[in-house]
Amino acid sequence: MSVRIDITGLRPERVTVVPSPLAELCMALHALSEPGHHPGLQGWVTGVTARLDSHLADRMSEADFLWRTTFSDLFMPFAGVPGRTTLPGATLAEDLDLLDKLSDEQFVDAALEFTCALAYSTPGSSALTDAGTRRRALDLAAARGPRQLRFAERLLTDPPRIRAWLRGFLDDCDEAFFADAWSRLRHQLAADARHKTELLRRKGLAEALAAVSPAVTLDEEAARITVDKLADGRTTTGDGGLLLLPTSFGWPHLSVLHRHGWQPVLHYPVASQDPADPPSVEQLALRMTALSHPVRMRICRYLGRSAYTTSELAQAHGVTPPEISRHLAVLKKAGLLITRRRGRYVLHQLDVTVVARLGSDFLEGILR
Repeated sequence: MSVRIDITGLRPERVTVVPSPLAELCMALHALSEPGHHPGLQGWVTGVTARLDSHLADRMSEADFLWRTTFSDLFMPFAGVPGRTTLPGATLAEDLDLLDKLSDEQFVDAALEFTCALAYSTPGSSALTDAGTRRRALDLAAARGPRQLRFAERLLTDPPRIRAWLRGFLDDCDEAFFADAWSRLRHQLAADARHKTELLRRKGLAEALAAVSPAVTLDEEAARITVDKLADGRTTTGDGGLLLLPTSFGWPHLSVLHRHGWQPVLHYPVASQDPADPPSVEQLALRMTALSHPVRMRICRYLGRSAYTTSELAQAHGVTPPEISRHLAVLKKAGLLITRRRGRYVLHQLDVTVVARLGSDFLEGILR
């Protein structure tokens, strides 16, 4: 599973690394709504929550599905501006001005993403103009609760009203907590953008993408970027550009905007909270599967304490050496073993560091 971006004909100058205050505000709102996704932000979340005005907190819950369950593309309006080469604003106000440039259909379709009612990476009918799509969107909103249904009904009935409400709410969030955070974070994000831009200039797109995340790879021959995610999607840069957006609040999320007709965007965390490279989704699945077998779990109990040969493990578990070898091969393929030779003996030991990381790796893999 992955998201693929066709970059056929993409000119180097059309690849831009730049932070977006509005996209960062989205991640800040997400961290406040889902603090469990962001253990490293616990102090910031606690401080903001304690100071938050109760009226603003109530308004935050009215449409939190725009940033809690999805990262709505409304927070990257520059990608939807015709021409697909528009860059984010330097300030939140400039980004919000770009949000105002989206058509009502674009705004409504992006806002309804939480219902999964509309086509995303392929052309589809708008809920504003197609009665069937509208009914399906309302049905799916209702299944997600009365707040989502009320929001969807107001959105479809009076888009300008919701647009005004959202801009006012985001302005109030800026005043309440985001302006202070952005004044500290923007320098870090700008420095990362400069670094990636220099990599682009000196070493090319492949090196820059590798620095973005090990989950992002470039097949230069096929002119395709692949992002390793538990999701499927396709898009193309077409005659537009490609945006790389650094985020400080975003770890462990590596987001890809691949909405049909919009400029593709890679929204990546500036630094992992774990110095080790995250495993691929395939590698994570291999590790989880390897550890799920009861015999391999018992073998791991031994190997977690000391190093053993195949024969020793076979004797301890009352099975044949070939059977133990098959289980060891599964664990080794999953990257869970350390194997070393001592004379004519081969010793196997569990890599407890890798196993200890599985909790955070699993979280990062499913939230990426």
